[in-house]
Amino acid sequence: MREQTVDVAVIGVGTAGLNARRAAEKAGAQAVAIDPGPLGTLCARVGCMPSKLLIAAGEAAHAVREAKRFGVHAGEPRVVPGEVMGRVRRERDRFVEYQLKEVRRLAANGLLIDGRARFVATNELAVGDDLRVKARKAVVVATGSVVKVPPLLAKLESPRVIDSDQVFELEAIPERLLVVGAGPIGVELGQALARLGARVTVICADGKVAGIRDPAVLAAAKSGLAREMTLHTRSKLEAAEARVDGVWVRFRGEDGEVSEGTWPMVLAATGREPRLKGLELERAGVELDDKGRPRELDATTLQCGEAPVFLAGDATGLHPLLHEAIDDGQIAGRNAASFPTVLPGERRTPLGIVFTDPQVAFVGRRFNSLDLATCSIGQVDFGDQGRARVMGKNHGLLRVYGSDATGALLGAELAGPAGEHLAHLLAWAIQSSLTVEQALRLPFYHPVVEEGLRTALLDLRSQMSAKTGAGKAAAGAPGGG
Repeated sequence: MREQTVDVAVIGVGTAGLNARRAAEKAGAQAVAIDPGPLGTLCARVGCMPSKLLIAAGEAAHAVREAKRFGVHAGEPRVVPGEVMGRVRRERDRFVEYQLKEVRRLAANGLLIDGRARFVATNELAVGDDLRVKARKAVVVATGSVVKVPPLLAKLESPRVIDSDQVFELEAIPERLLVVGAGPIGVELGQALARLGARVTVICADGKVAGIRDPAVLAAAKSGLAREMTLHTRSKLEAAEARVDGVWVRFRGEDGEVSEGTWPMVLAATGREPRLKGLELERAGVELDDKGRPRELDATTLQCGEAPVFLAGDATGLHPLLHEAIDDGQIAGRNAASFPTVLPGERRTPLGIVFTDPQVAFVGRRFNSLDLATCSIGQVDFGDQGRARVMGKNHGLLRVYGSDATGALLGAELAGPAGEHLAHLLAWAIQSSLTVEQALRLPFYHPVVEEGLRTALLDLRSQMSAKTGAGKAAAGAPGGG
């Protein structure tokens, strides 16, 4: 049995793992990474990059169909699935190759161990059958996540049932598609495939769409998405079976109404869960819950209880986003290198974006965390917003939240045009601790979608003034747009 001793061992070389190993090394620790492959980050292989490539293709087809509203008659676009998916995979592979360059450098320098790791004791890992890796300081677990498929669908075989990892290997666009799950993954992929020619039905049981928590924004998003897909957002999957012509499915709405049908293909898009199975974390002194996850995980330090084990990235189950995985890796890597000294990590303003049309985004405090007795809400309906009408994207709603006591911006949820850009502006403003007044003193060009943000901020200031009795005249530019 071979043995190797290091300061820090990092399990996984995705986004979080690469950043954890780098941070540990920067902190002066000798750190190695362990991974059995496939290599290349989840984002590049099956996540944010290939999904955006598919979405871009759908947007191109949609733009052709919508051109007639501007007096430009291009006719129905001819979608060639092989060409669409060929570009998705080529560009996907290019992104993966970029990530692999760093992994190859690690391997060349003896800093990457090829194999599957599991704990055999505190600070000790078995890698395969012939290697033991001992960590003097601590171990970082950055094993990513796996798709979560409902049991009723998991028993059925592809290609009739596919998950969100497999969708990028499609050779043809199905004529009809059932998407089970209306979270960010489900609605992004569902709308993209609808725009490429599939008739898409989406079902979910909890009434949530794209992760939205603000009921007014949720209604606006559902209205926009329902123009291109059939939505059943409070329907529970009851039965599914493979048949000669596809997959027969029965689901029941909250009103008791039963629907059933047969679809040529079903896409399971019910989210992802931490990849922790087989690590035997309990051997490292980590207490697990009934789902096999650490019972105690400090979200500020990423330490599992008192054990010399840190989680990072999707493995935490906390913030499954690439920029959060980068921060996780840096926090976990630094703390692993300095263990037993452990310090909370600095966090950025929460920011999430869903690349549908209308785009959905969340910034800072979420609606369900607000105390409406001490907070106010301002909004803008994009239905009559100037630039949105110019672009033919005039649908959706932006709601911004502020503190009545301090005037500070707290957060926002939105479904609307240019949501990815509005969300970044709001995130920067919140992280900079701007008040509503200070944000309104910043420049807003005309005509731009950002004028809608100004309208929402003016409304927020008005709502705050009405509650506090201030009633002062508005400062800054007038609030059209």
